[in-house]
Amino acid sequence: MRALEREVQDAVWSAIEPLLPSPPDHPLGCHRPRVSNRLCFKGILIRLVTGASWVDIEAILDFKVSDTTLRARRDEWICAGVFDQIHAEAVNAFDRIIGLDLSEVAIDGSLHKAPYGGEGTGPNPTDRAKLGWKWSIGVDRHGVPIGWAIDGANRNDVRMLQPTLDDIEAAGLLADVDTMHLDRGYDYPKIRRQLNDAGLADLVIQRRRKPGETHRPMPMRLGLRWIVEATNSWLSNYGQLRRNTDRRNRHRHAAICLAVTILIVGKLITWRDRYDPK
Repeated sequence: MRALEREVQDAVWSAIEPLLPSPPDHPLGCHRPRVSNRLCFKGILIRLVTGASWVDIEAILDFKVSDTTLRARRDEWICAGVFDQIHAEAVNAFDRIIGLDLSEVAIDGSLHKAPYGGEGTGPNPTDRAKLGWKWSIGVDRHGVPIGWAIDGANRNDVRMLQPTLDDIEAAGLLADVDTMHLDRGYDYPKIRRQLNDAGLADLVIQRRRKPGETHRPMPMRLGLRWIVEATNSWLSNYGQLRRNTDRRNRHRHAAICLAVTILIVGKLITWRDRYDPK
């Protein structure tokens, strides 16, 4: 898991450290020494990778930081917009160094468990109606996520398409998309009109069976949609995303931001090692 590689940790931490808010002053000036941000960052990474509880992470870190402090520090960073900023910096760095390829963009959803429920969860139709959550994500031809939306597992992909497009547009990337690839779940006239209205006229959508057609199984043709399937697989390797025990959407969103940042940093390190003339 690249998230625990020292080189990846150092690169992500170097981006996070300048963005961290200043610690609050104790009104009486008498407070125990504040736990280092670097140690808390390590705990947040361990939770992302393993999906372990904060109490377990406290034990993994030899009780040098409490589970309460880890949660509080994560919330401080969320309020300061740290996770959104590092994600934006990672995407910009990839675009500057390698270049985003928006000639072919694919969008797809991915369902996962959320046994503790909370906001943004719902019965999973593929898991005996157990509680789950879902993300809908768009990726460029390199598999780099450029926008996403999260919701309950019972939310249809079609309903999550517009929020995903809105997130891509908020990043200033939607206008540069040439061809959009979608699976058969989006094969509806209203979806084609919706995408055309968004300026996406070049569409590759897997055709679904129409009423009155024979029940012969329709062949599945991934085409360039395999790229978003690969990205969903990479993200699903993270325990916190695969079986999420958070109860707030902001916590899930922060976890995806961190996972995407690590994914991009790993790609940049691989590119450097492969093409560095030294």
